[in-house]
Amino acid sequence: MITEFLPLFLMIVMAFGLAYTLLKVAEYFGPYQPGAVKKSPYESGQDPVGTARDRYSIKFYLVAMIFIVFDVELVFLYPWAVSFRTFLAAGGGAALISVSVIAVFLFVLVVGLIYDVKKGGIDWD
Repeated sequence: MITEFLPLFLMIVMAFGLAYTLLKVAEYFGPYQPGAVKKSPYESGQDPVGTARDRYSIKFYLVAMIFIVFDVELVFLYPWAVSFRTFLAAGGGAALISVSVIAVFLFVLVVGLIYDVKKGGIDWD
């Protein structure tokens, strides 16, 4: 059984070996010219101000939560909508179970969205 996967393992080892070899060759032959400007911290074209330990605003997380809510909703609703016709063709029980599962799923997403709205995630001040 292991002999069937031997070519695969050999190819993975060869790929890692080639990648490591190319990195080391580039490190050995490539130019290395450090300077004060190259060693200084750089962030979005501006000099960093303050410490890296600053806390993010809660607004950042709320916007991320809105994105996740709508992204997850689309990812799960589209295949369900495409296959809903087959649930209807299978009979009333399959369609009822399918609709009830999606209703619970949408309820959880709407609760998350309501929480986000109440916390001010959609207020774009």
